[in-house]
Amino acid sequence: MTTITTPDDSAIPDLGIATEKVCFIALKARQFDVKEGDSDPDEGSNATDDGEADVLEDKPDDDATEQELTEYIRALDIDEQVTLVALAWVGRGTFDKSSWQEALDTARSEHNKRTAEYLLGLPLLGDYLSDGLDAFGLSCEDFDETI
Repeated sequence: MTTITTPDDSAIPDLGIATEKVCFIALKARQFDVKEGDSDPDEGSNATDDGEADVLEDKPDDDATEQELTEYIRALDIDEQVTLVALAWVGRGTFDKSSWQEALDTARSEHNKRTAEYLLGLPLLGDYLSDGLDAFGLSCEDFDETI
């Protein structure tokens, strides 16, 4: 595992995934998390008639944000998916920076083809990923959504 040295000489392990990718997923996860249940089951055929209220509703069969996020996570290689899960666990407090290797080992041993679904099932995924990055002195503060 390679390390990066920060200006204050503290070592940051090479996380195995670009910070920009984590930040993109965190941003999309927050957009997904703000959706609410179907509050207007008898919606009109024209969204304008309903005041565009349906855009914030969680419609699992027709949620572009969920589909984009799922496809993006599935397109990551296995190491990136493992790192993403481990970062979420660090952000959630299941592991901490000092047990990073254990978090990676556990994520690797539990990896399967449902990583995207698992991560999207975490209600605060965006916060967990940001907090996980923060534990390593990294941030999404300067993230530009143009990746």
